[in-house]
Amino acid sequence: MSHEFEIGPVHVGSGQLFLIAGPCVIESEAHVRKMADAIQRITSDLGVPFIFKASYDKANRTSVTSFRGPGLKEGTAILRRLAEATGLPVLTDVHEPSQCEIAAEGADVLQIPAFLCRQTDLLVAAAKTGRAINVKKGQFVAPQDMKYTIDKVTSTGNTRVFLTERGTTFGYNNLVVDMRSLAIMRKLAPVVFDGTHSVQTPSAANGVSGGQPEFIPLLARAAVAAGIDGIFLEVHDNPAEAKSDGANALDLKNLRPVLESLQAIHAAAQSK
Repeated sequence: MSHEFEIGPVHVGSGQLFLIAGPCVIESEAHVRKMADAIQRITSDLGVPFIFKASYDKANRTSVTSFRGPGLKEGTAILRRLAEATGLPVLTDVHEPSQCEIAAEGADVLQIPAFLCRQTDLLVAAAKTGRAINVKKGQFVAPQDMKYTIDKVTSTGNTRVFLTERGTTFGYNNLVVDMRSLAIMRKLAPVVFDGTHSVQTPSAANGVSGGQPEFIPLLARAAVAAGIDGIFLEVHDNPAEAKSDGANALDLKNLRPVLESLQAIHAAAQSK
């Protein structure tokens, strides 16, 4: 199968580095629009193809009391209005097969969370919508074994699938990134590196996940040098007050310099 395809104006697997970015969860319609507009201005200036991301429901929060989002129907409507207003492709997570058709009404990309990357019914239902599919590699899965996940998606006839690396469980409350996984998975499909969840310290902060956001630029630079198709960054204008994953989010004010460094590394890697 071809590893190159389009998501609106974004060419996946074409050799141009693209960005998936936005807040972890929809905190409000005004906030996601503010974030989309701010990120779009930066990416337009830099010429970086951009897919906006936000979740309508974070179903895998550590604590039952944590904020999850506005829910499927309201969240999908918010994302649909945002896409219509900005012209941006939009990505959101799905957690159950029954959510896929509704989520596809507002999103161009359906994302399979890492913990669910082996769930056959979910993968097939998402793929049958015809939307592009981003599968987060499970923290417990060897990169070469993502072949079986791709086979589940493509069994429907939908070949617009890519994979995202977000770290591997390494002892308790810690993740590490094996850069070899990027090359291994890239033989299977286009590959995105998640620079923010890779610095997460799962369940390490009294009922929520902690993080080490100071390492986001370092790991992102290494991944781009290793050869990837896209970069995934959860971005927030006030990480300390974010309702989900603020501890590992990239502060909006740091996005431009991070992207500029990644562009330079990507250009150097492409010239070899």
